[in-house]
Amino acid sequence: MAFWHPQPPTRARTRAAQSHLDGDGPDDGLHRVTMGADGKQPKYLWLAEQIRKPILNGALTPGTRLPSRTRLARTYRVSEQISRTALRLLVTEGLVEARTGSGYFVRGVPELVTFCRTDISTELGTDSLQHEDLGTTQELCEAPVTARLRLRARDPVYLTMSRGLTEDRPTVLHRSWEPAVLTAGTSYTPFDVDPGNGLLDRLDAAGHPVDRVLEEVGMRFLHESEAHLLNTAPGRPVLAVERTHYCGGRPVETSEMIGTADQCRLLYKLSLTRSQGHRG
Repeated sequence: MAFWHPQPPTRARTRAAQSHLDGDGPDDGLHRVTMGADGKQPKYLWLAEQIRKPILNGALTPGTRLPSRTRLARTYRVSEQISRTALRLLVTEGLVEARTGSGYFVRGVPELVTFCRTDISTELGTDSLQHEDLGTTQELCEAPVTARLRLRARDPVYLTMSRGLTEDRPTVLHRSWEPAVLTAGTSYTPFDVDPGNGLLDRLDAAGHPVDRVLEEVGMRFLHESEAHLLNTAPGRPVLAVERTHYCGGRPVETSEMIGTADQCRLLYKLSLTRSQGHRG
């Protein structure tokens, strides 16, 4: 995952870098594809480096539109498949973003978002973001949720989804699954309660008081369906926070919050309990 700090470029540098990518500048030898002294460097890595350099040195500023895959292929005398692979690599690195119907653009340095996690609350810690409710549906349970909720495949679950937005752009995606059998036929299903109401209060009223919470944090790659909801490209590394609530040893809800790894941070505020006989 790449991070960069663009230097303030002059207009001349930006025009020169853009002209170079477009193939309108002088033939400096880069347009004749060379694989290096050993001849073993894959062409897509070589092409990605030609685009990466002017981004990292600030010659291409955030928001600059890059040439199309076809234009890059023609300029650097490679196949369109190679130019597509090179651009996807830069998207994965976080240097470039793909905008549906518009093409590829140099990505700006993202604003860091910190999510506060505590052991005294089950809130998402996304108060600093705009909240967008994506609704609740009844689904058939599939792996890996089956294992986390100890259900059988195709058991009914309630799926509730929401997004956290920064300046109207999706930053995190949150999904919550509950066994439908726990609240079906009552007035305490996710369909019946305002999404703003607390999960713990609703489960407690339904007769399933939460007494334990387990949270696991990891990293993985973004799936295509998730990428669509976050308006980004699949395959990007994301921070994934899985939280499961238990009642008497039984999992009664599990959730996952995901956000791009270069933008999201977790801040843990944990209480410290010491026995009376302990001395620091």
